Amino acid sequence: MLSTVLREATAVAHDRAERSEFVADLMDGKLDADAYRQLAIQLFYVYEALEAVGGRLADDPIVAPMIDERLGRIERLRSDLQVLGLDEGWQTTHPASPATAAYVSDIESTVTDPPTYVAHHYTRYLGDLSGGQVIRSRMKLHYGLTDEALTFYDFSDIGKLKPYKDSYRDRLDGLPIDAATRDRIAAAAVRAFEHNEALFGDLVAS
Repeated sequence: MLSTVLREATAVAHDRAERSEFVADLMDGKLDADAYRQLAIQLFYVYEALEAVGGRLADDPIVAPMIDERLGRIERLRSDLQVLGLDEGWQTTHPASPATAAYVSDIESTVTDPPTYVAHHYTRYLGDLSGGQVIRSRMKLHYGLTDEALTFYDFSDIGKLKPYKDSYRDRLDGLPIDAATRDRIAAAAVRAFEHNEALFGDLVAS
């Protein structure tokens, strides 16, 4: 099943990204609210690409089963960044980091290879539905951020998260793909986690 293949193939890369210096320090309360804001800025660029490409591929037979407008994050990120103090036009002074730009380029390239888009969709959204909920609670605990600044992690409109994640995995497993395509999706998911690790690395260096 694709969901199992993805979980097993990305286990090492996933763990490495989660244990990166930036993530560890952010989650342990060693940074500050601006560090989270810098993360949200970079994620904005990632989701801008992810959701734009998703819109273009919405009718593709492999991508279509995974598309759910309720998962959309870009407008929530836009709102969060405003609450976090960024004025309109902030993108001119807060560009994508080199690692984020590479990540965005990889996502955009999937428009000509729809199955690999599924890898990026899986990596980001299932992560937001899982570990993202822990990030939300830690940001409130350590840095005093409000719910209004963290709507990115609010998925209340999809109901209980576990049933939704189960149904998401069921949709993955039902995709009309062969073994070779499955393996390509798994390889793309590993690269997606590596992009996230690099993005975190840029945030340490900034």
